[in-house]
Amino acid sequence: MNKLFDTISNRLSKTEFTTIRLILGDQLNAEHSWFNTKDPETLYLIAELHQEQHYVKHHVQKISAFFKSMENFAQALNQAGHQVLHLTLDDTEGVATLNELLLALATRFKSTQIHYQRPDEFRLTQHFDALQQTLSTQTGQQIVLTCFDSEHFILPIEDIPQYFKKGKHVRMENFYRAMRKRFNVLMEGDHPVGGQWNFDADNRNHFKKADLLVIPEPLIFANDVKEVIERIKRHNIPTMGHTETELLWPCSRAQARQLLEYFCQTCLPNFGRFQDAMTEHSAYAWSLYHSRLSFALNAKMIHPLDVIDAAIEQFHQAEGEINIAQIEGFIRQILGWREYVRGMYWINMPDLSTLNALQAERPLPRWFWDGNTKMNCLSKAISQSLDYAYAHHIQRLMITGNFALLTGLNPDEVDEWYLGIYIDAIEWVEMPNTRGMALSADGGLIATKPYAASGNYINKMSDHCKSCHYSVKEKTGESACPFNSLYWNFLDQHKSYFQQNPRMAFPYKTWQRMDAVQQADILQHATKLLGNLDAL
Repeated sequence: MNKLFDTISNRLSKTEFTTIRLILGDQLNAEHSWFNTKDPETLYLIAELHQEQHYVKHHVQKISAFFKSMENFAQALNQAGHQVLHLTLDDTEGVATLNELLLALATRFKSTQIHYQRPDEFRLTQHFDALQQTLSTQTGQQIVLTCFDSEHFILPIEDIPQYFKKGKHVRMENFYRAMRKRFNVLMEGDHPVGGQWNFDADNRNHFKKADLLVIPEPLIFANDVKEVIERIKRHNIPTMGHTETELLWPCSRAQARQLLEYFCQTCLPNFGRFQDAMTEHSAYAWSLYHSRLSFALNAKMIHPLDVIDAAIEQFHQAEGEINIAQIEGFIRQILGWREYVRGMYWINMPDLSTLNALQAERPLPRWFWDGNTKMNCLSKAISQSLDYAYAHHIQRLMITGNFALLTGLNPDEVDEWYLGIYIDAIEWVEMPNTRGMALSADGGLIATKPYAASGNYINKMSDHCKSCHYSVKEKTGESACPFNSLYWNFLDQHKSYFQQNPRMAFPYKTWQRMDAVQQADILQHATKLLGNLDAL
């Protein structure tokens, strides 16, 4: 700690601050009311913490992006005239926890106030609860701990109980419509623009050959993270994924706004149309028409209402270039799904983190860490994730998530993998999507049916099957697509759980129409596959 104090003495001219205000790595909100005034007695703390690098193994680009964005934010606050202390892993080496750091700094600066913004992860709320307990029982210097809203989400956190009840299913579509009405988004009086609320049926196209020729080149950045990478290596931080010393992701508010403008002008006209599609026959297969704003949003470099307003403005200005299905599909992701999973997370935590309704227990196959599987769709999705720390929602849900569901992979391990590999993964958004939407581990809190599919769905929405080692048309045999037998095995294994679900009536009727010999062959083949997932 003495080394840390020496470092601080060299950086700050003042030796005392009445208030320390903590800014976490996903709280880089330049529009927060904290920054409306400048107070020389207030010190803003932004710190890289060893504690945050070890609770799960993160993609190296994810850590790099957060660290670079934190550095840029600290510089911006300093240039705006605020007192800022930005600490790197070098500075916080030897500091075990965030609370230890806060208490040490408060003592060092003789501070009487510690301010923090409400964190978006349940585990961090527990840290602050523990800090409050420490402060309430300590003797000597009196320090008051105060929580502030992050001022980022559209639905105030105190209003979540109006729309969500613990342990109860909430239909996303109903919530989405309520948000449209409450915040007057894409509304004409009391009616939705376009005459209907949801145009999802118009947004399920796959790519044809002509479509592949016009996929736009993505806007990428060249953020220098060489020093960050060296620091990560120097401190032996466990990581996964491919290292890039020039990071393509937005690491500042200015870059986030550039990416938003590019999306609205270039990608939005075809966003909804191809939002579920996948391909490997384009240099831009990893980006397609997606906004790729999720990291900037989740780090709070840009506000969701700014994103919504910009998209709707472009919709109105484009004079028919953007149809209602494109803009509605995008708004549904931001105003609907993003706010919905946050509500489901907070109303159901901490119970959500331990739910395993289907009693799934298998470990992740080894190739989840390198993409070396003969299943082409999984190889492409995982390799892309390792290359870019990114995959779009269908790759996550219907490729890796679908496989994890069908094979009964342990939700704890799947949670950790999703949380670590994706640049935008923070627990509040990752866990409901993974444990609820993808794995049906939440017992139906989020999804009214399991998002299970055979190889037919993948073949319909992608071109992966054409160059795959396995045949998508075969259910059994060495060359059969594993998704096929695994799909029917999943339905059979969990028929007592799902067969009374009206949305599952059709697949169960199809299964029942198969003769006993065919069913036995399929189940036998699936059992063989499940016995050695590493070999797939």
